[in-house]
Amino acid sequence: MTGIRIKDSTRAVLGLVVVAVLLVAAALWLGRDVSSGGRTVVQLRIWDQSFVSAYRASLDEFQRGNPDVEVRITVVPWASYAQKLRLDVAGGIADDLFWTNLYEDYADSGHLMDIGAALGSQAARAWDPLAVTQYTRAGKLWAVPQFVDGGTAVYVNRDLLAQAGVDPDEVTAARWSPDPARDTFRPLLRRLAPVSEWPYNAANDFQSITLPYLGSAGGQLQRDGRFAFDSPQGRDAFGYTVGLVADRLSPSAADTNARGDVASGDFAKNAFLQGRMALFQSGTFTLATIAQNAGFHWGLAIIPAGPAGRVSADNAIGLAGNAATPHPAAVRRVLAWLGSAAGNRYLGIDGATIPAVVSEQQVYRDYWARHGVDVSPFFDVLRDKQIAAGGGAGFPAALDAMTPIFDEMYLGRIPVPDALTRAQREADAAAAQR
Repeated sequence: MTGIRIKDSTRAVLGLVVVAVLLVAAALWLGRDVSSGGRTVVQLRIWDQSFVSAYRASLDEFQRGNPDVEVRITVVPWASYAQKLRLDVAGGIADDLFWTNLYEDYADSGHLMDIGAALGSQAARAWDPLAVTQYTRAGKLWAVPQFVDGGTAVYVNRDLLAQAGVDPDEVTAARWSPDPARDTFRPLLRRLAPVSEWPYNAANDFQSITLPYLGSAGGQLQRDGRFAFDSPQGRDAFGYTVGLVADRLSPSAADTNARGDVASGDFAKNAFLQGRMALFQSGTFTLATIAQNAGFHWGLAIIPAGPAGRVSADNAIGLAGNAATPHPAAVRRVLAWLGSAAGNRYLGIDGATIPAVVSEQQVYRDYWARHGVDVSPFFDVLRDKQIAAGGGAGFPAALDAMTPIFDEMYLGRIPVPDALTRAQREADAAAAQR
């Protein structure tokens, strides 16, 4: 058989094409995009589209002072964010910078930049102390705190309260208790039931319901590295919230359990906005949506106190640096900017969230004060006690293990004591097998 011959001119052209392809690939590998005029391109991954404009404004200012660096933002929806990040980190193709709230597995496996080494030990002094604690592991800081959620509060439909003859101050004074003789919150919900399809939003909602009730019952999520919610306090907390669902004072778990790309709080949030729910317990992350879409008079109240008082978590979102980035110097510069007062304040200017730089948190308060919203309940609930939101190696796997059990518990298919025992056992096992 005669082989196919390639002309010298054709071979030369093919050679140039191959060289060009290799140069482009090398440029991309080194973080330089040929379409960006030779600037170093830093990729930033987040999960919330609503933050793009604030980040873009901050990064545009950064790039004016750093014209050799371009930062590009990628949004991966929350529903697939954690799984995709795990796969991309394992495959060595994760972005240079990415949001994280469950970072321990990445830190332990050497995939994250040491922030203290990258920015210096003094950088953390500017940031919210609780956020710094959250992202410190084995004596090292593994992310630059970007924003804090603040505590949980109760969004109040004042029009429905007025129809029911309930004074807003009664919401502030309410207390929940497993003892009916001491419980004033359930009777309050019963008074709201005639005017509200669902007076309240008890559900399998980790941050807005589970942690505040567990903490205010005097319980803990974890102790000494193991889960600890299967306790008398845990049975009081979950027994109370599951009972509110069973009594139809909160929506059915068939509606509120997370599924697909629908978060656990979405149904209740929409019900509140539709005027079908009088009291909606949630965090600062829903404030902008409520303010933009509520067609009724509304306000904020502090969460009901429990046997141990009012207790909430204060979760923070951090920005982690990929240890495998091919251009660590540029990444350090971006991290330093987004962790500075000048760079971080953009996240609070439009009331999107509470900046992690303490000196800039007043920006958030001022924005909402100008719009007639008193956000103090988000801050006041954190004055005395907080409940740790959990963490440690294998924590994401543990959450995956316990969530479907809690879903079944809220559906009434597993008794509360049995569900807690099973969920704690399987969560510990999942964490140990990470």
